[in-house]
Amino acid sequence: MGDTSTEVTKTFRTLVESADRKFVRVRDVPLYGRAPYHYFHKVFKAYTKLWKFQQENRLKLVESGLQRWEIGEIASRIGQLYYGQYMRTSETRFLLESYVFYEAILSRGYFEKPKGVLLKKDLNLRFKELRFYARFLIVALILNRLEMVNVLVERFRVLVDDSKATFRDNNFREWKQVVQEIVRFLKADTAFMHTRPLRYCTILDSHPASLPYVARFHAKKVLKLRETLLASYHRNEVRFAELTLDNYRMLQCLEWEPSGSFFQMRTTESSDNGGLNDQSGASGLIDINLAMDMTDPTLPPNPRKAILYRPCATHLISVIATICEELPPDSIFLIYLSASGKAGRNVTSHTETSGALRNSSKLKVPSQTYREHDSPRSDVSINEKRDSNGCLEDSLWLGPKGSGGSNFLYPGDIFPFTRRPLFLIIDSDTSHAFKAGYPWCRKRRNCCYASFPSKATISEPNCC
Repeated sequence: MGDTSTEVTKTFRTLVESADRKFVRVRDVPLYGRAPYHYFHKVFKAYTKLWKFQQENRLKLVESGLQRWEIGEIASRIGQLYYGQYMRTSETRFLLESYVFYEAILSRGYFEKPKGVLLKKDLNLRFKELRFYARFLIVALILNRLEMVNVLVERFRVLVDDSKATFRDNNFREWKQVVQEIVRFLKADTAFMHTRPLRYCTILDSHPASLPYVARFHAKKVLKLRETLLASYHRNEVRFAELTLDNYRMLQCLEWEPSGSFFQMRTTESSDNGGLNDQSGASGLIDINLAMDMTDPTLPPNPRKAILYRPCATHLISVIATICEELPPDSIFLIYLSASGKAGRNVTSHTETSGALRNSSKLKVPSQTYREHDSPRSDVSINEKRDSNGCLEDSLWLGPKGSGGSNFLYPGDIFPFTRRPLFLIIDSDTSHAFKAGYPWCRKRRNCCYASFPSKATISEPNCC
């Protein structure tokens, strides 16, 4: 009997190590571009095998010392995998599966101390629990589960306060800042909480099949929105971790509303079968090919979204180039950029608050404090000189204060990408400079910098 338990424990640890190695490999894959699919298939297969093994051998593993938080950590990794797949594909079914796993962890208290049991203070375990709450908050926010968001915020706040009191030798100031970020985020978004969802909802909106057919406006082909990029750079922006308020709203505007009735039916059936109520499982078995009944199959697929958090100009251009290179035929590429037209300008309204979610499958919480350095006097004089010539009025500022002219994004930098069907949204006080046909090149060729000749113009694509 003892030899059997030892063998089971050894096999379990081997499966955990193998799954973790594959998880790290997938976690570091960029969220934009066409990543090799077999990476994700392997990691899901590894965690499927691990989850099934711990379900079948739970009693022996517990007898050999398996802790509840170890099960919670596996379930949390699976939730991260599903969330990462959602960020790469924009398929809401992955986001729903991530929510199911996180909700199971919360309801069963995998990271909490069992009642009546005295445990030694474990700082690493507390950090795991804090990161779990931060990740679950992101998923619940995107799904608009506001009741769950309020519950998580309150528990998160209590947990941070308890951490400061329990682990007095450690600094939890950054986690306190994360709590302040989510409170500020929800306060800024209060005006939208009791209105209709930002997503296209089949309950409140007419079905796409009932809308007038737009193909008659296109003599040759019908373009479809397949790829989008959301990016911004503002100081003092309203955000939670790396999800800023304006990109949060844009993300939802570019998706169909998940079908809640199908989702509730699925989770209820799982509960009746013991899948969610049983302590041995979180959401049943894991499968990369999930059932499609979680969303309305008659709705078109969501466009893929690449979300960048405070990118520099060169990084932004490289990502745009990558997406354009891989853009499928008959597709539209939507770019949303939100930034100030002047270096160091503060954000003054909720419409000027932005950023991006670049979490692959790990969420870097708490995010590093944004530091700014005073620019040299020479940079200030150069910037002021350019301001007087009107150069900065025709660009977006993507960078910290006084970091140099390389962080200006000019309309000329977008020119090469207009060879593909492009839908450009500029949320800035200098958005007029990016208007199609704007003659900034002819008037200011002496002061403005562009990657292409100054006589080039932007042509409006034939798309709706």
